[in-house]
Amino acid sequence: MLVKNAKIRGGNGVCDILVKDAKIAEIGTDLKAEEGQTVIDAAGAMVLPPYVDSHCHLDYVATYGDPEYNMTGTLFDGIRIWGERKKSITKDDVKTRAKHVLKWEIAHGTQFVRTHVNSDEPGLISMQAMLEVKEEMKDFIDLQIVAFPQQGLLNFKGAFELLEEAAKMGVDALGAIPHYEDTREDSVQSLIRMFDLAEKYDKLVDVHCDETDDEQSRSVEVVANQAWKRGLGPRVTASHTTAMSSYNNAYAFKLMSLLQRSGINFVSNPTINIHLQGRYDNYPKRRGVTRIPELLQAGCNVSMGCDDIMDPFYPMGAGNMLDVLNMGVHVCHLTGYDQLMSSLDMITNNGAVTLGKHDVYGLQAGKPANFNIIPAKNEYDLIRRLVKPTLCIRAGKVLARRHPDAAEVFNGTDYDTVDYTV
Repeated sequence: MLVKNAKIRGGNGVCDILVKDAKIAEIGTDLKAEEGQTVIDAAGAMVLPPYVDSHCHLDYVATYGDPEYNMTGTLFDGIRIWGERKKSITKDDVKTRAKHVLKWEIAHGTQFVRTHVNSDEPGLISMQAMLEVKEEMKDFIDLQIVAFPQQGLLNFKGAFELLEEAAKMGVDALGAIPHYEDTREDSVQSLIRMFDLAEKYDKLVDVHCDETDDEQSRSVEVVANQAWKRGLGPRVTASHTTAMSSYNNAYAFKLMSLLQRSGINFVSNPTINIHLQGRYDNYPKRRGVTRIPELLQAGCNVSMGCDDIMDPFYPMGAGNMLDVLNMGVHVCHLTGYDQLMSSLDMITNNGAVTLGKHDVYGLQAGKPANFNIIPAKNEYDLIRRLVKPTLCIRAGKVLARRHPDAAEVFNGTDYDTVDYTV
């Protein structure tokens, strides 16, 4: 495959991308296709590496309203409703829904996904299903699986044994939900024991951390401290950390030093947390999203995820990372021009770092030929218009394609095509 007239982020002008044996062979100008090679004219469109969904729950997707709707919109009602839904779960049920929604993600340009999967189900049915989905869809998407004890590790009988069984089954990472434990002491113990297990089985760590408006929920300091003491920094992720937005600034300033030193990753899920948090507030209502600007300024790696897609925790979503980023830049006041231009990192490069995939990610010679062709002028234009990819390429082959949407407006005598570019 040869892609001509491509605009690569950070580059000057247009260039060509030559693909051989499923990898990027060369990036340059006036490159020539070999006989029989497919030639694609990008016509000045942006070419970006695939989007990365750093945090989702594929075992939950497409269950909104089953067995009931979450009328309060709270996290704890979502957990309660899912507790009822999982009683009727089957392997085929999980696989069908997960594959269906993964196609949505692929169509929107995502090729790397980290999914959290319940590990507190006797029999680990969802885990079995998602491990099969990972294998069956490996040619289409890189899927990373986190064993997630939704009901807590000390609140749920046998949770540690099930978590260890999941580790033996071959998951990529282990998780915890310390803010859901009954006491601060249980919260700390759950994390220490989970870290021990992760080290024993050489697994990554991704913790649902302080997903609450409670300013006293401070599990993130334990996660960062354990990662630092054990030398695991880049292998550890703190997801959500929404309580951080409620911390007093004196504590947050001290905490930032530890977070910076620990080297851990952070994942924010803006569409979900703007929906779930602030439910117990009158006015002013908190936004419920972690301190993204401050984390970025401190040099911490921050990425984003869809989190929930049409399930008891969130009624909306279509697996589009641009929707997530759009919400994030608004909620976090990341709307300065330079901030908008760099914000794309949170659903691309930073996500690859979070998943530990940076060695096989990006537009450089020798790396897998995975990229999106997007008819946008630059990052600002892409984000403002939420431009979807026309072509998604994986291993040098067209994985998904989209015909550009066209709108026409009556001008009094005829119809003019609407051009949203400036």
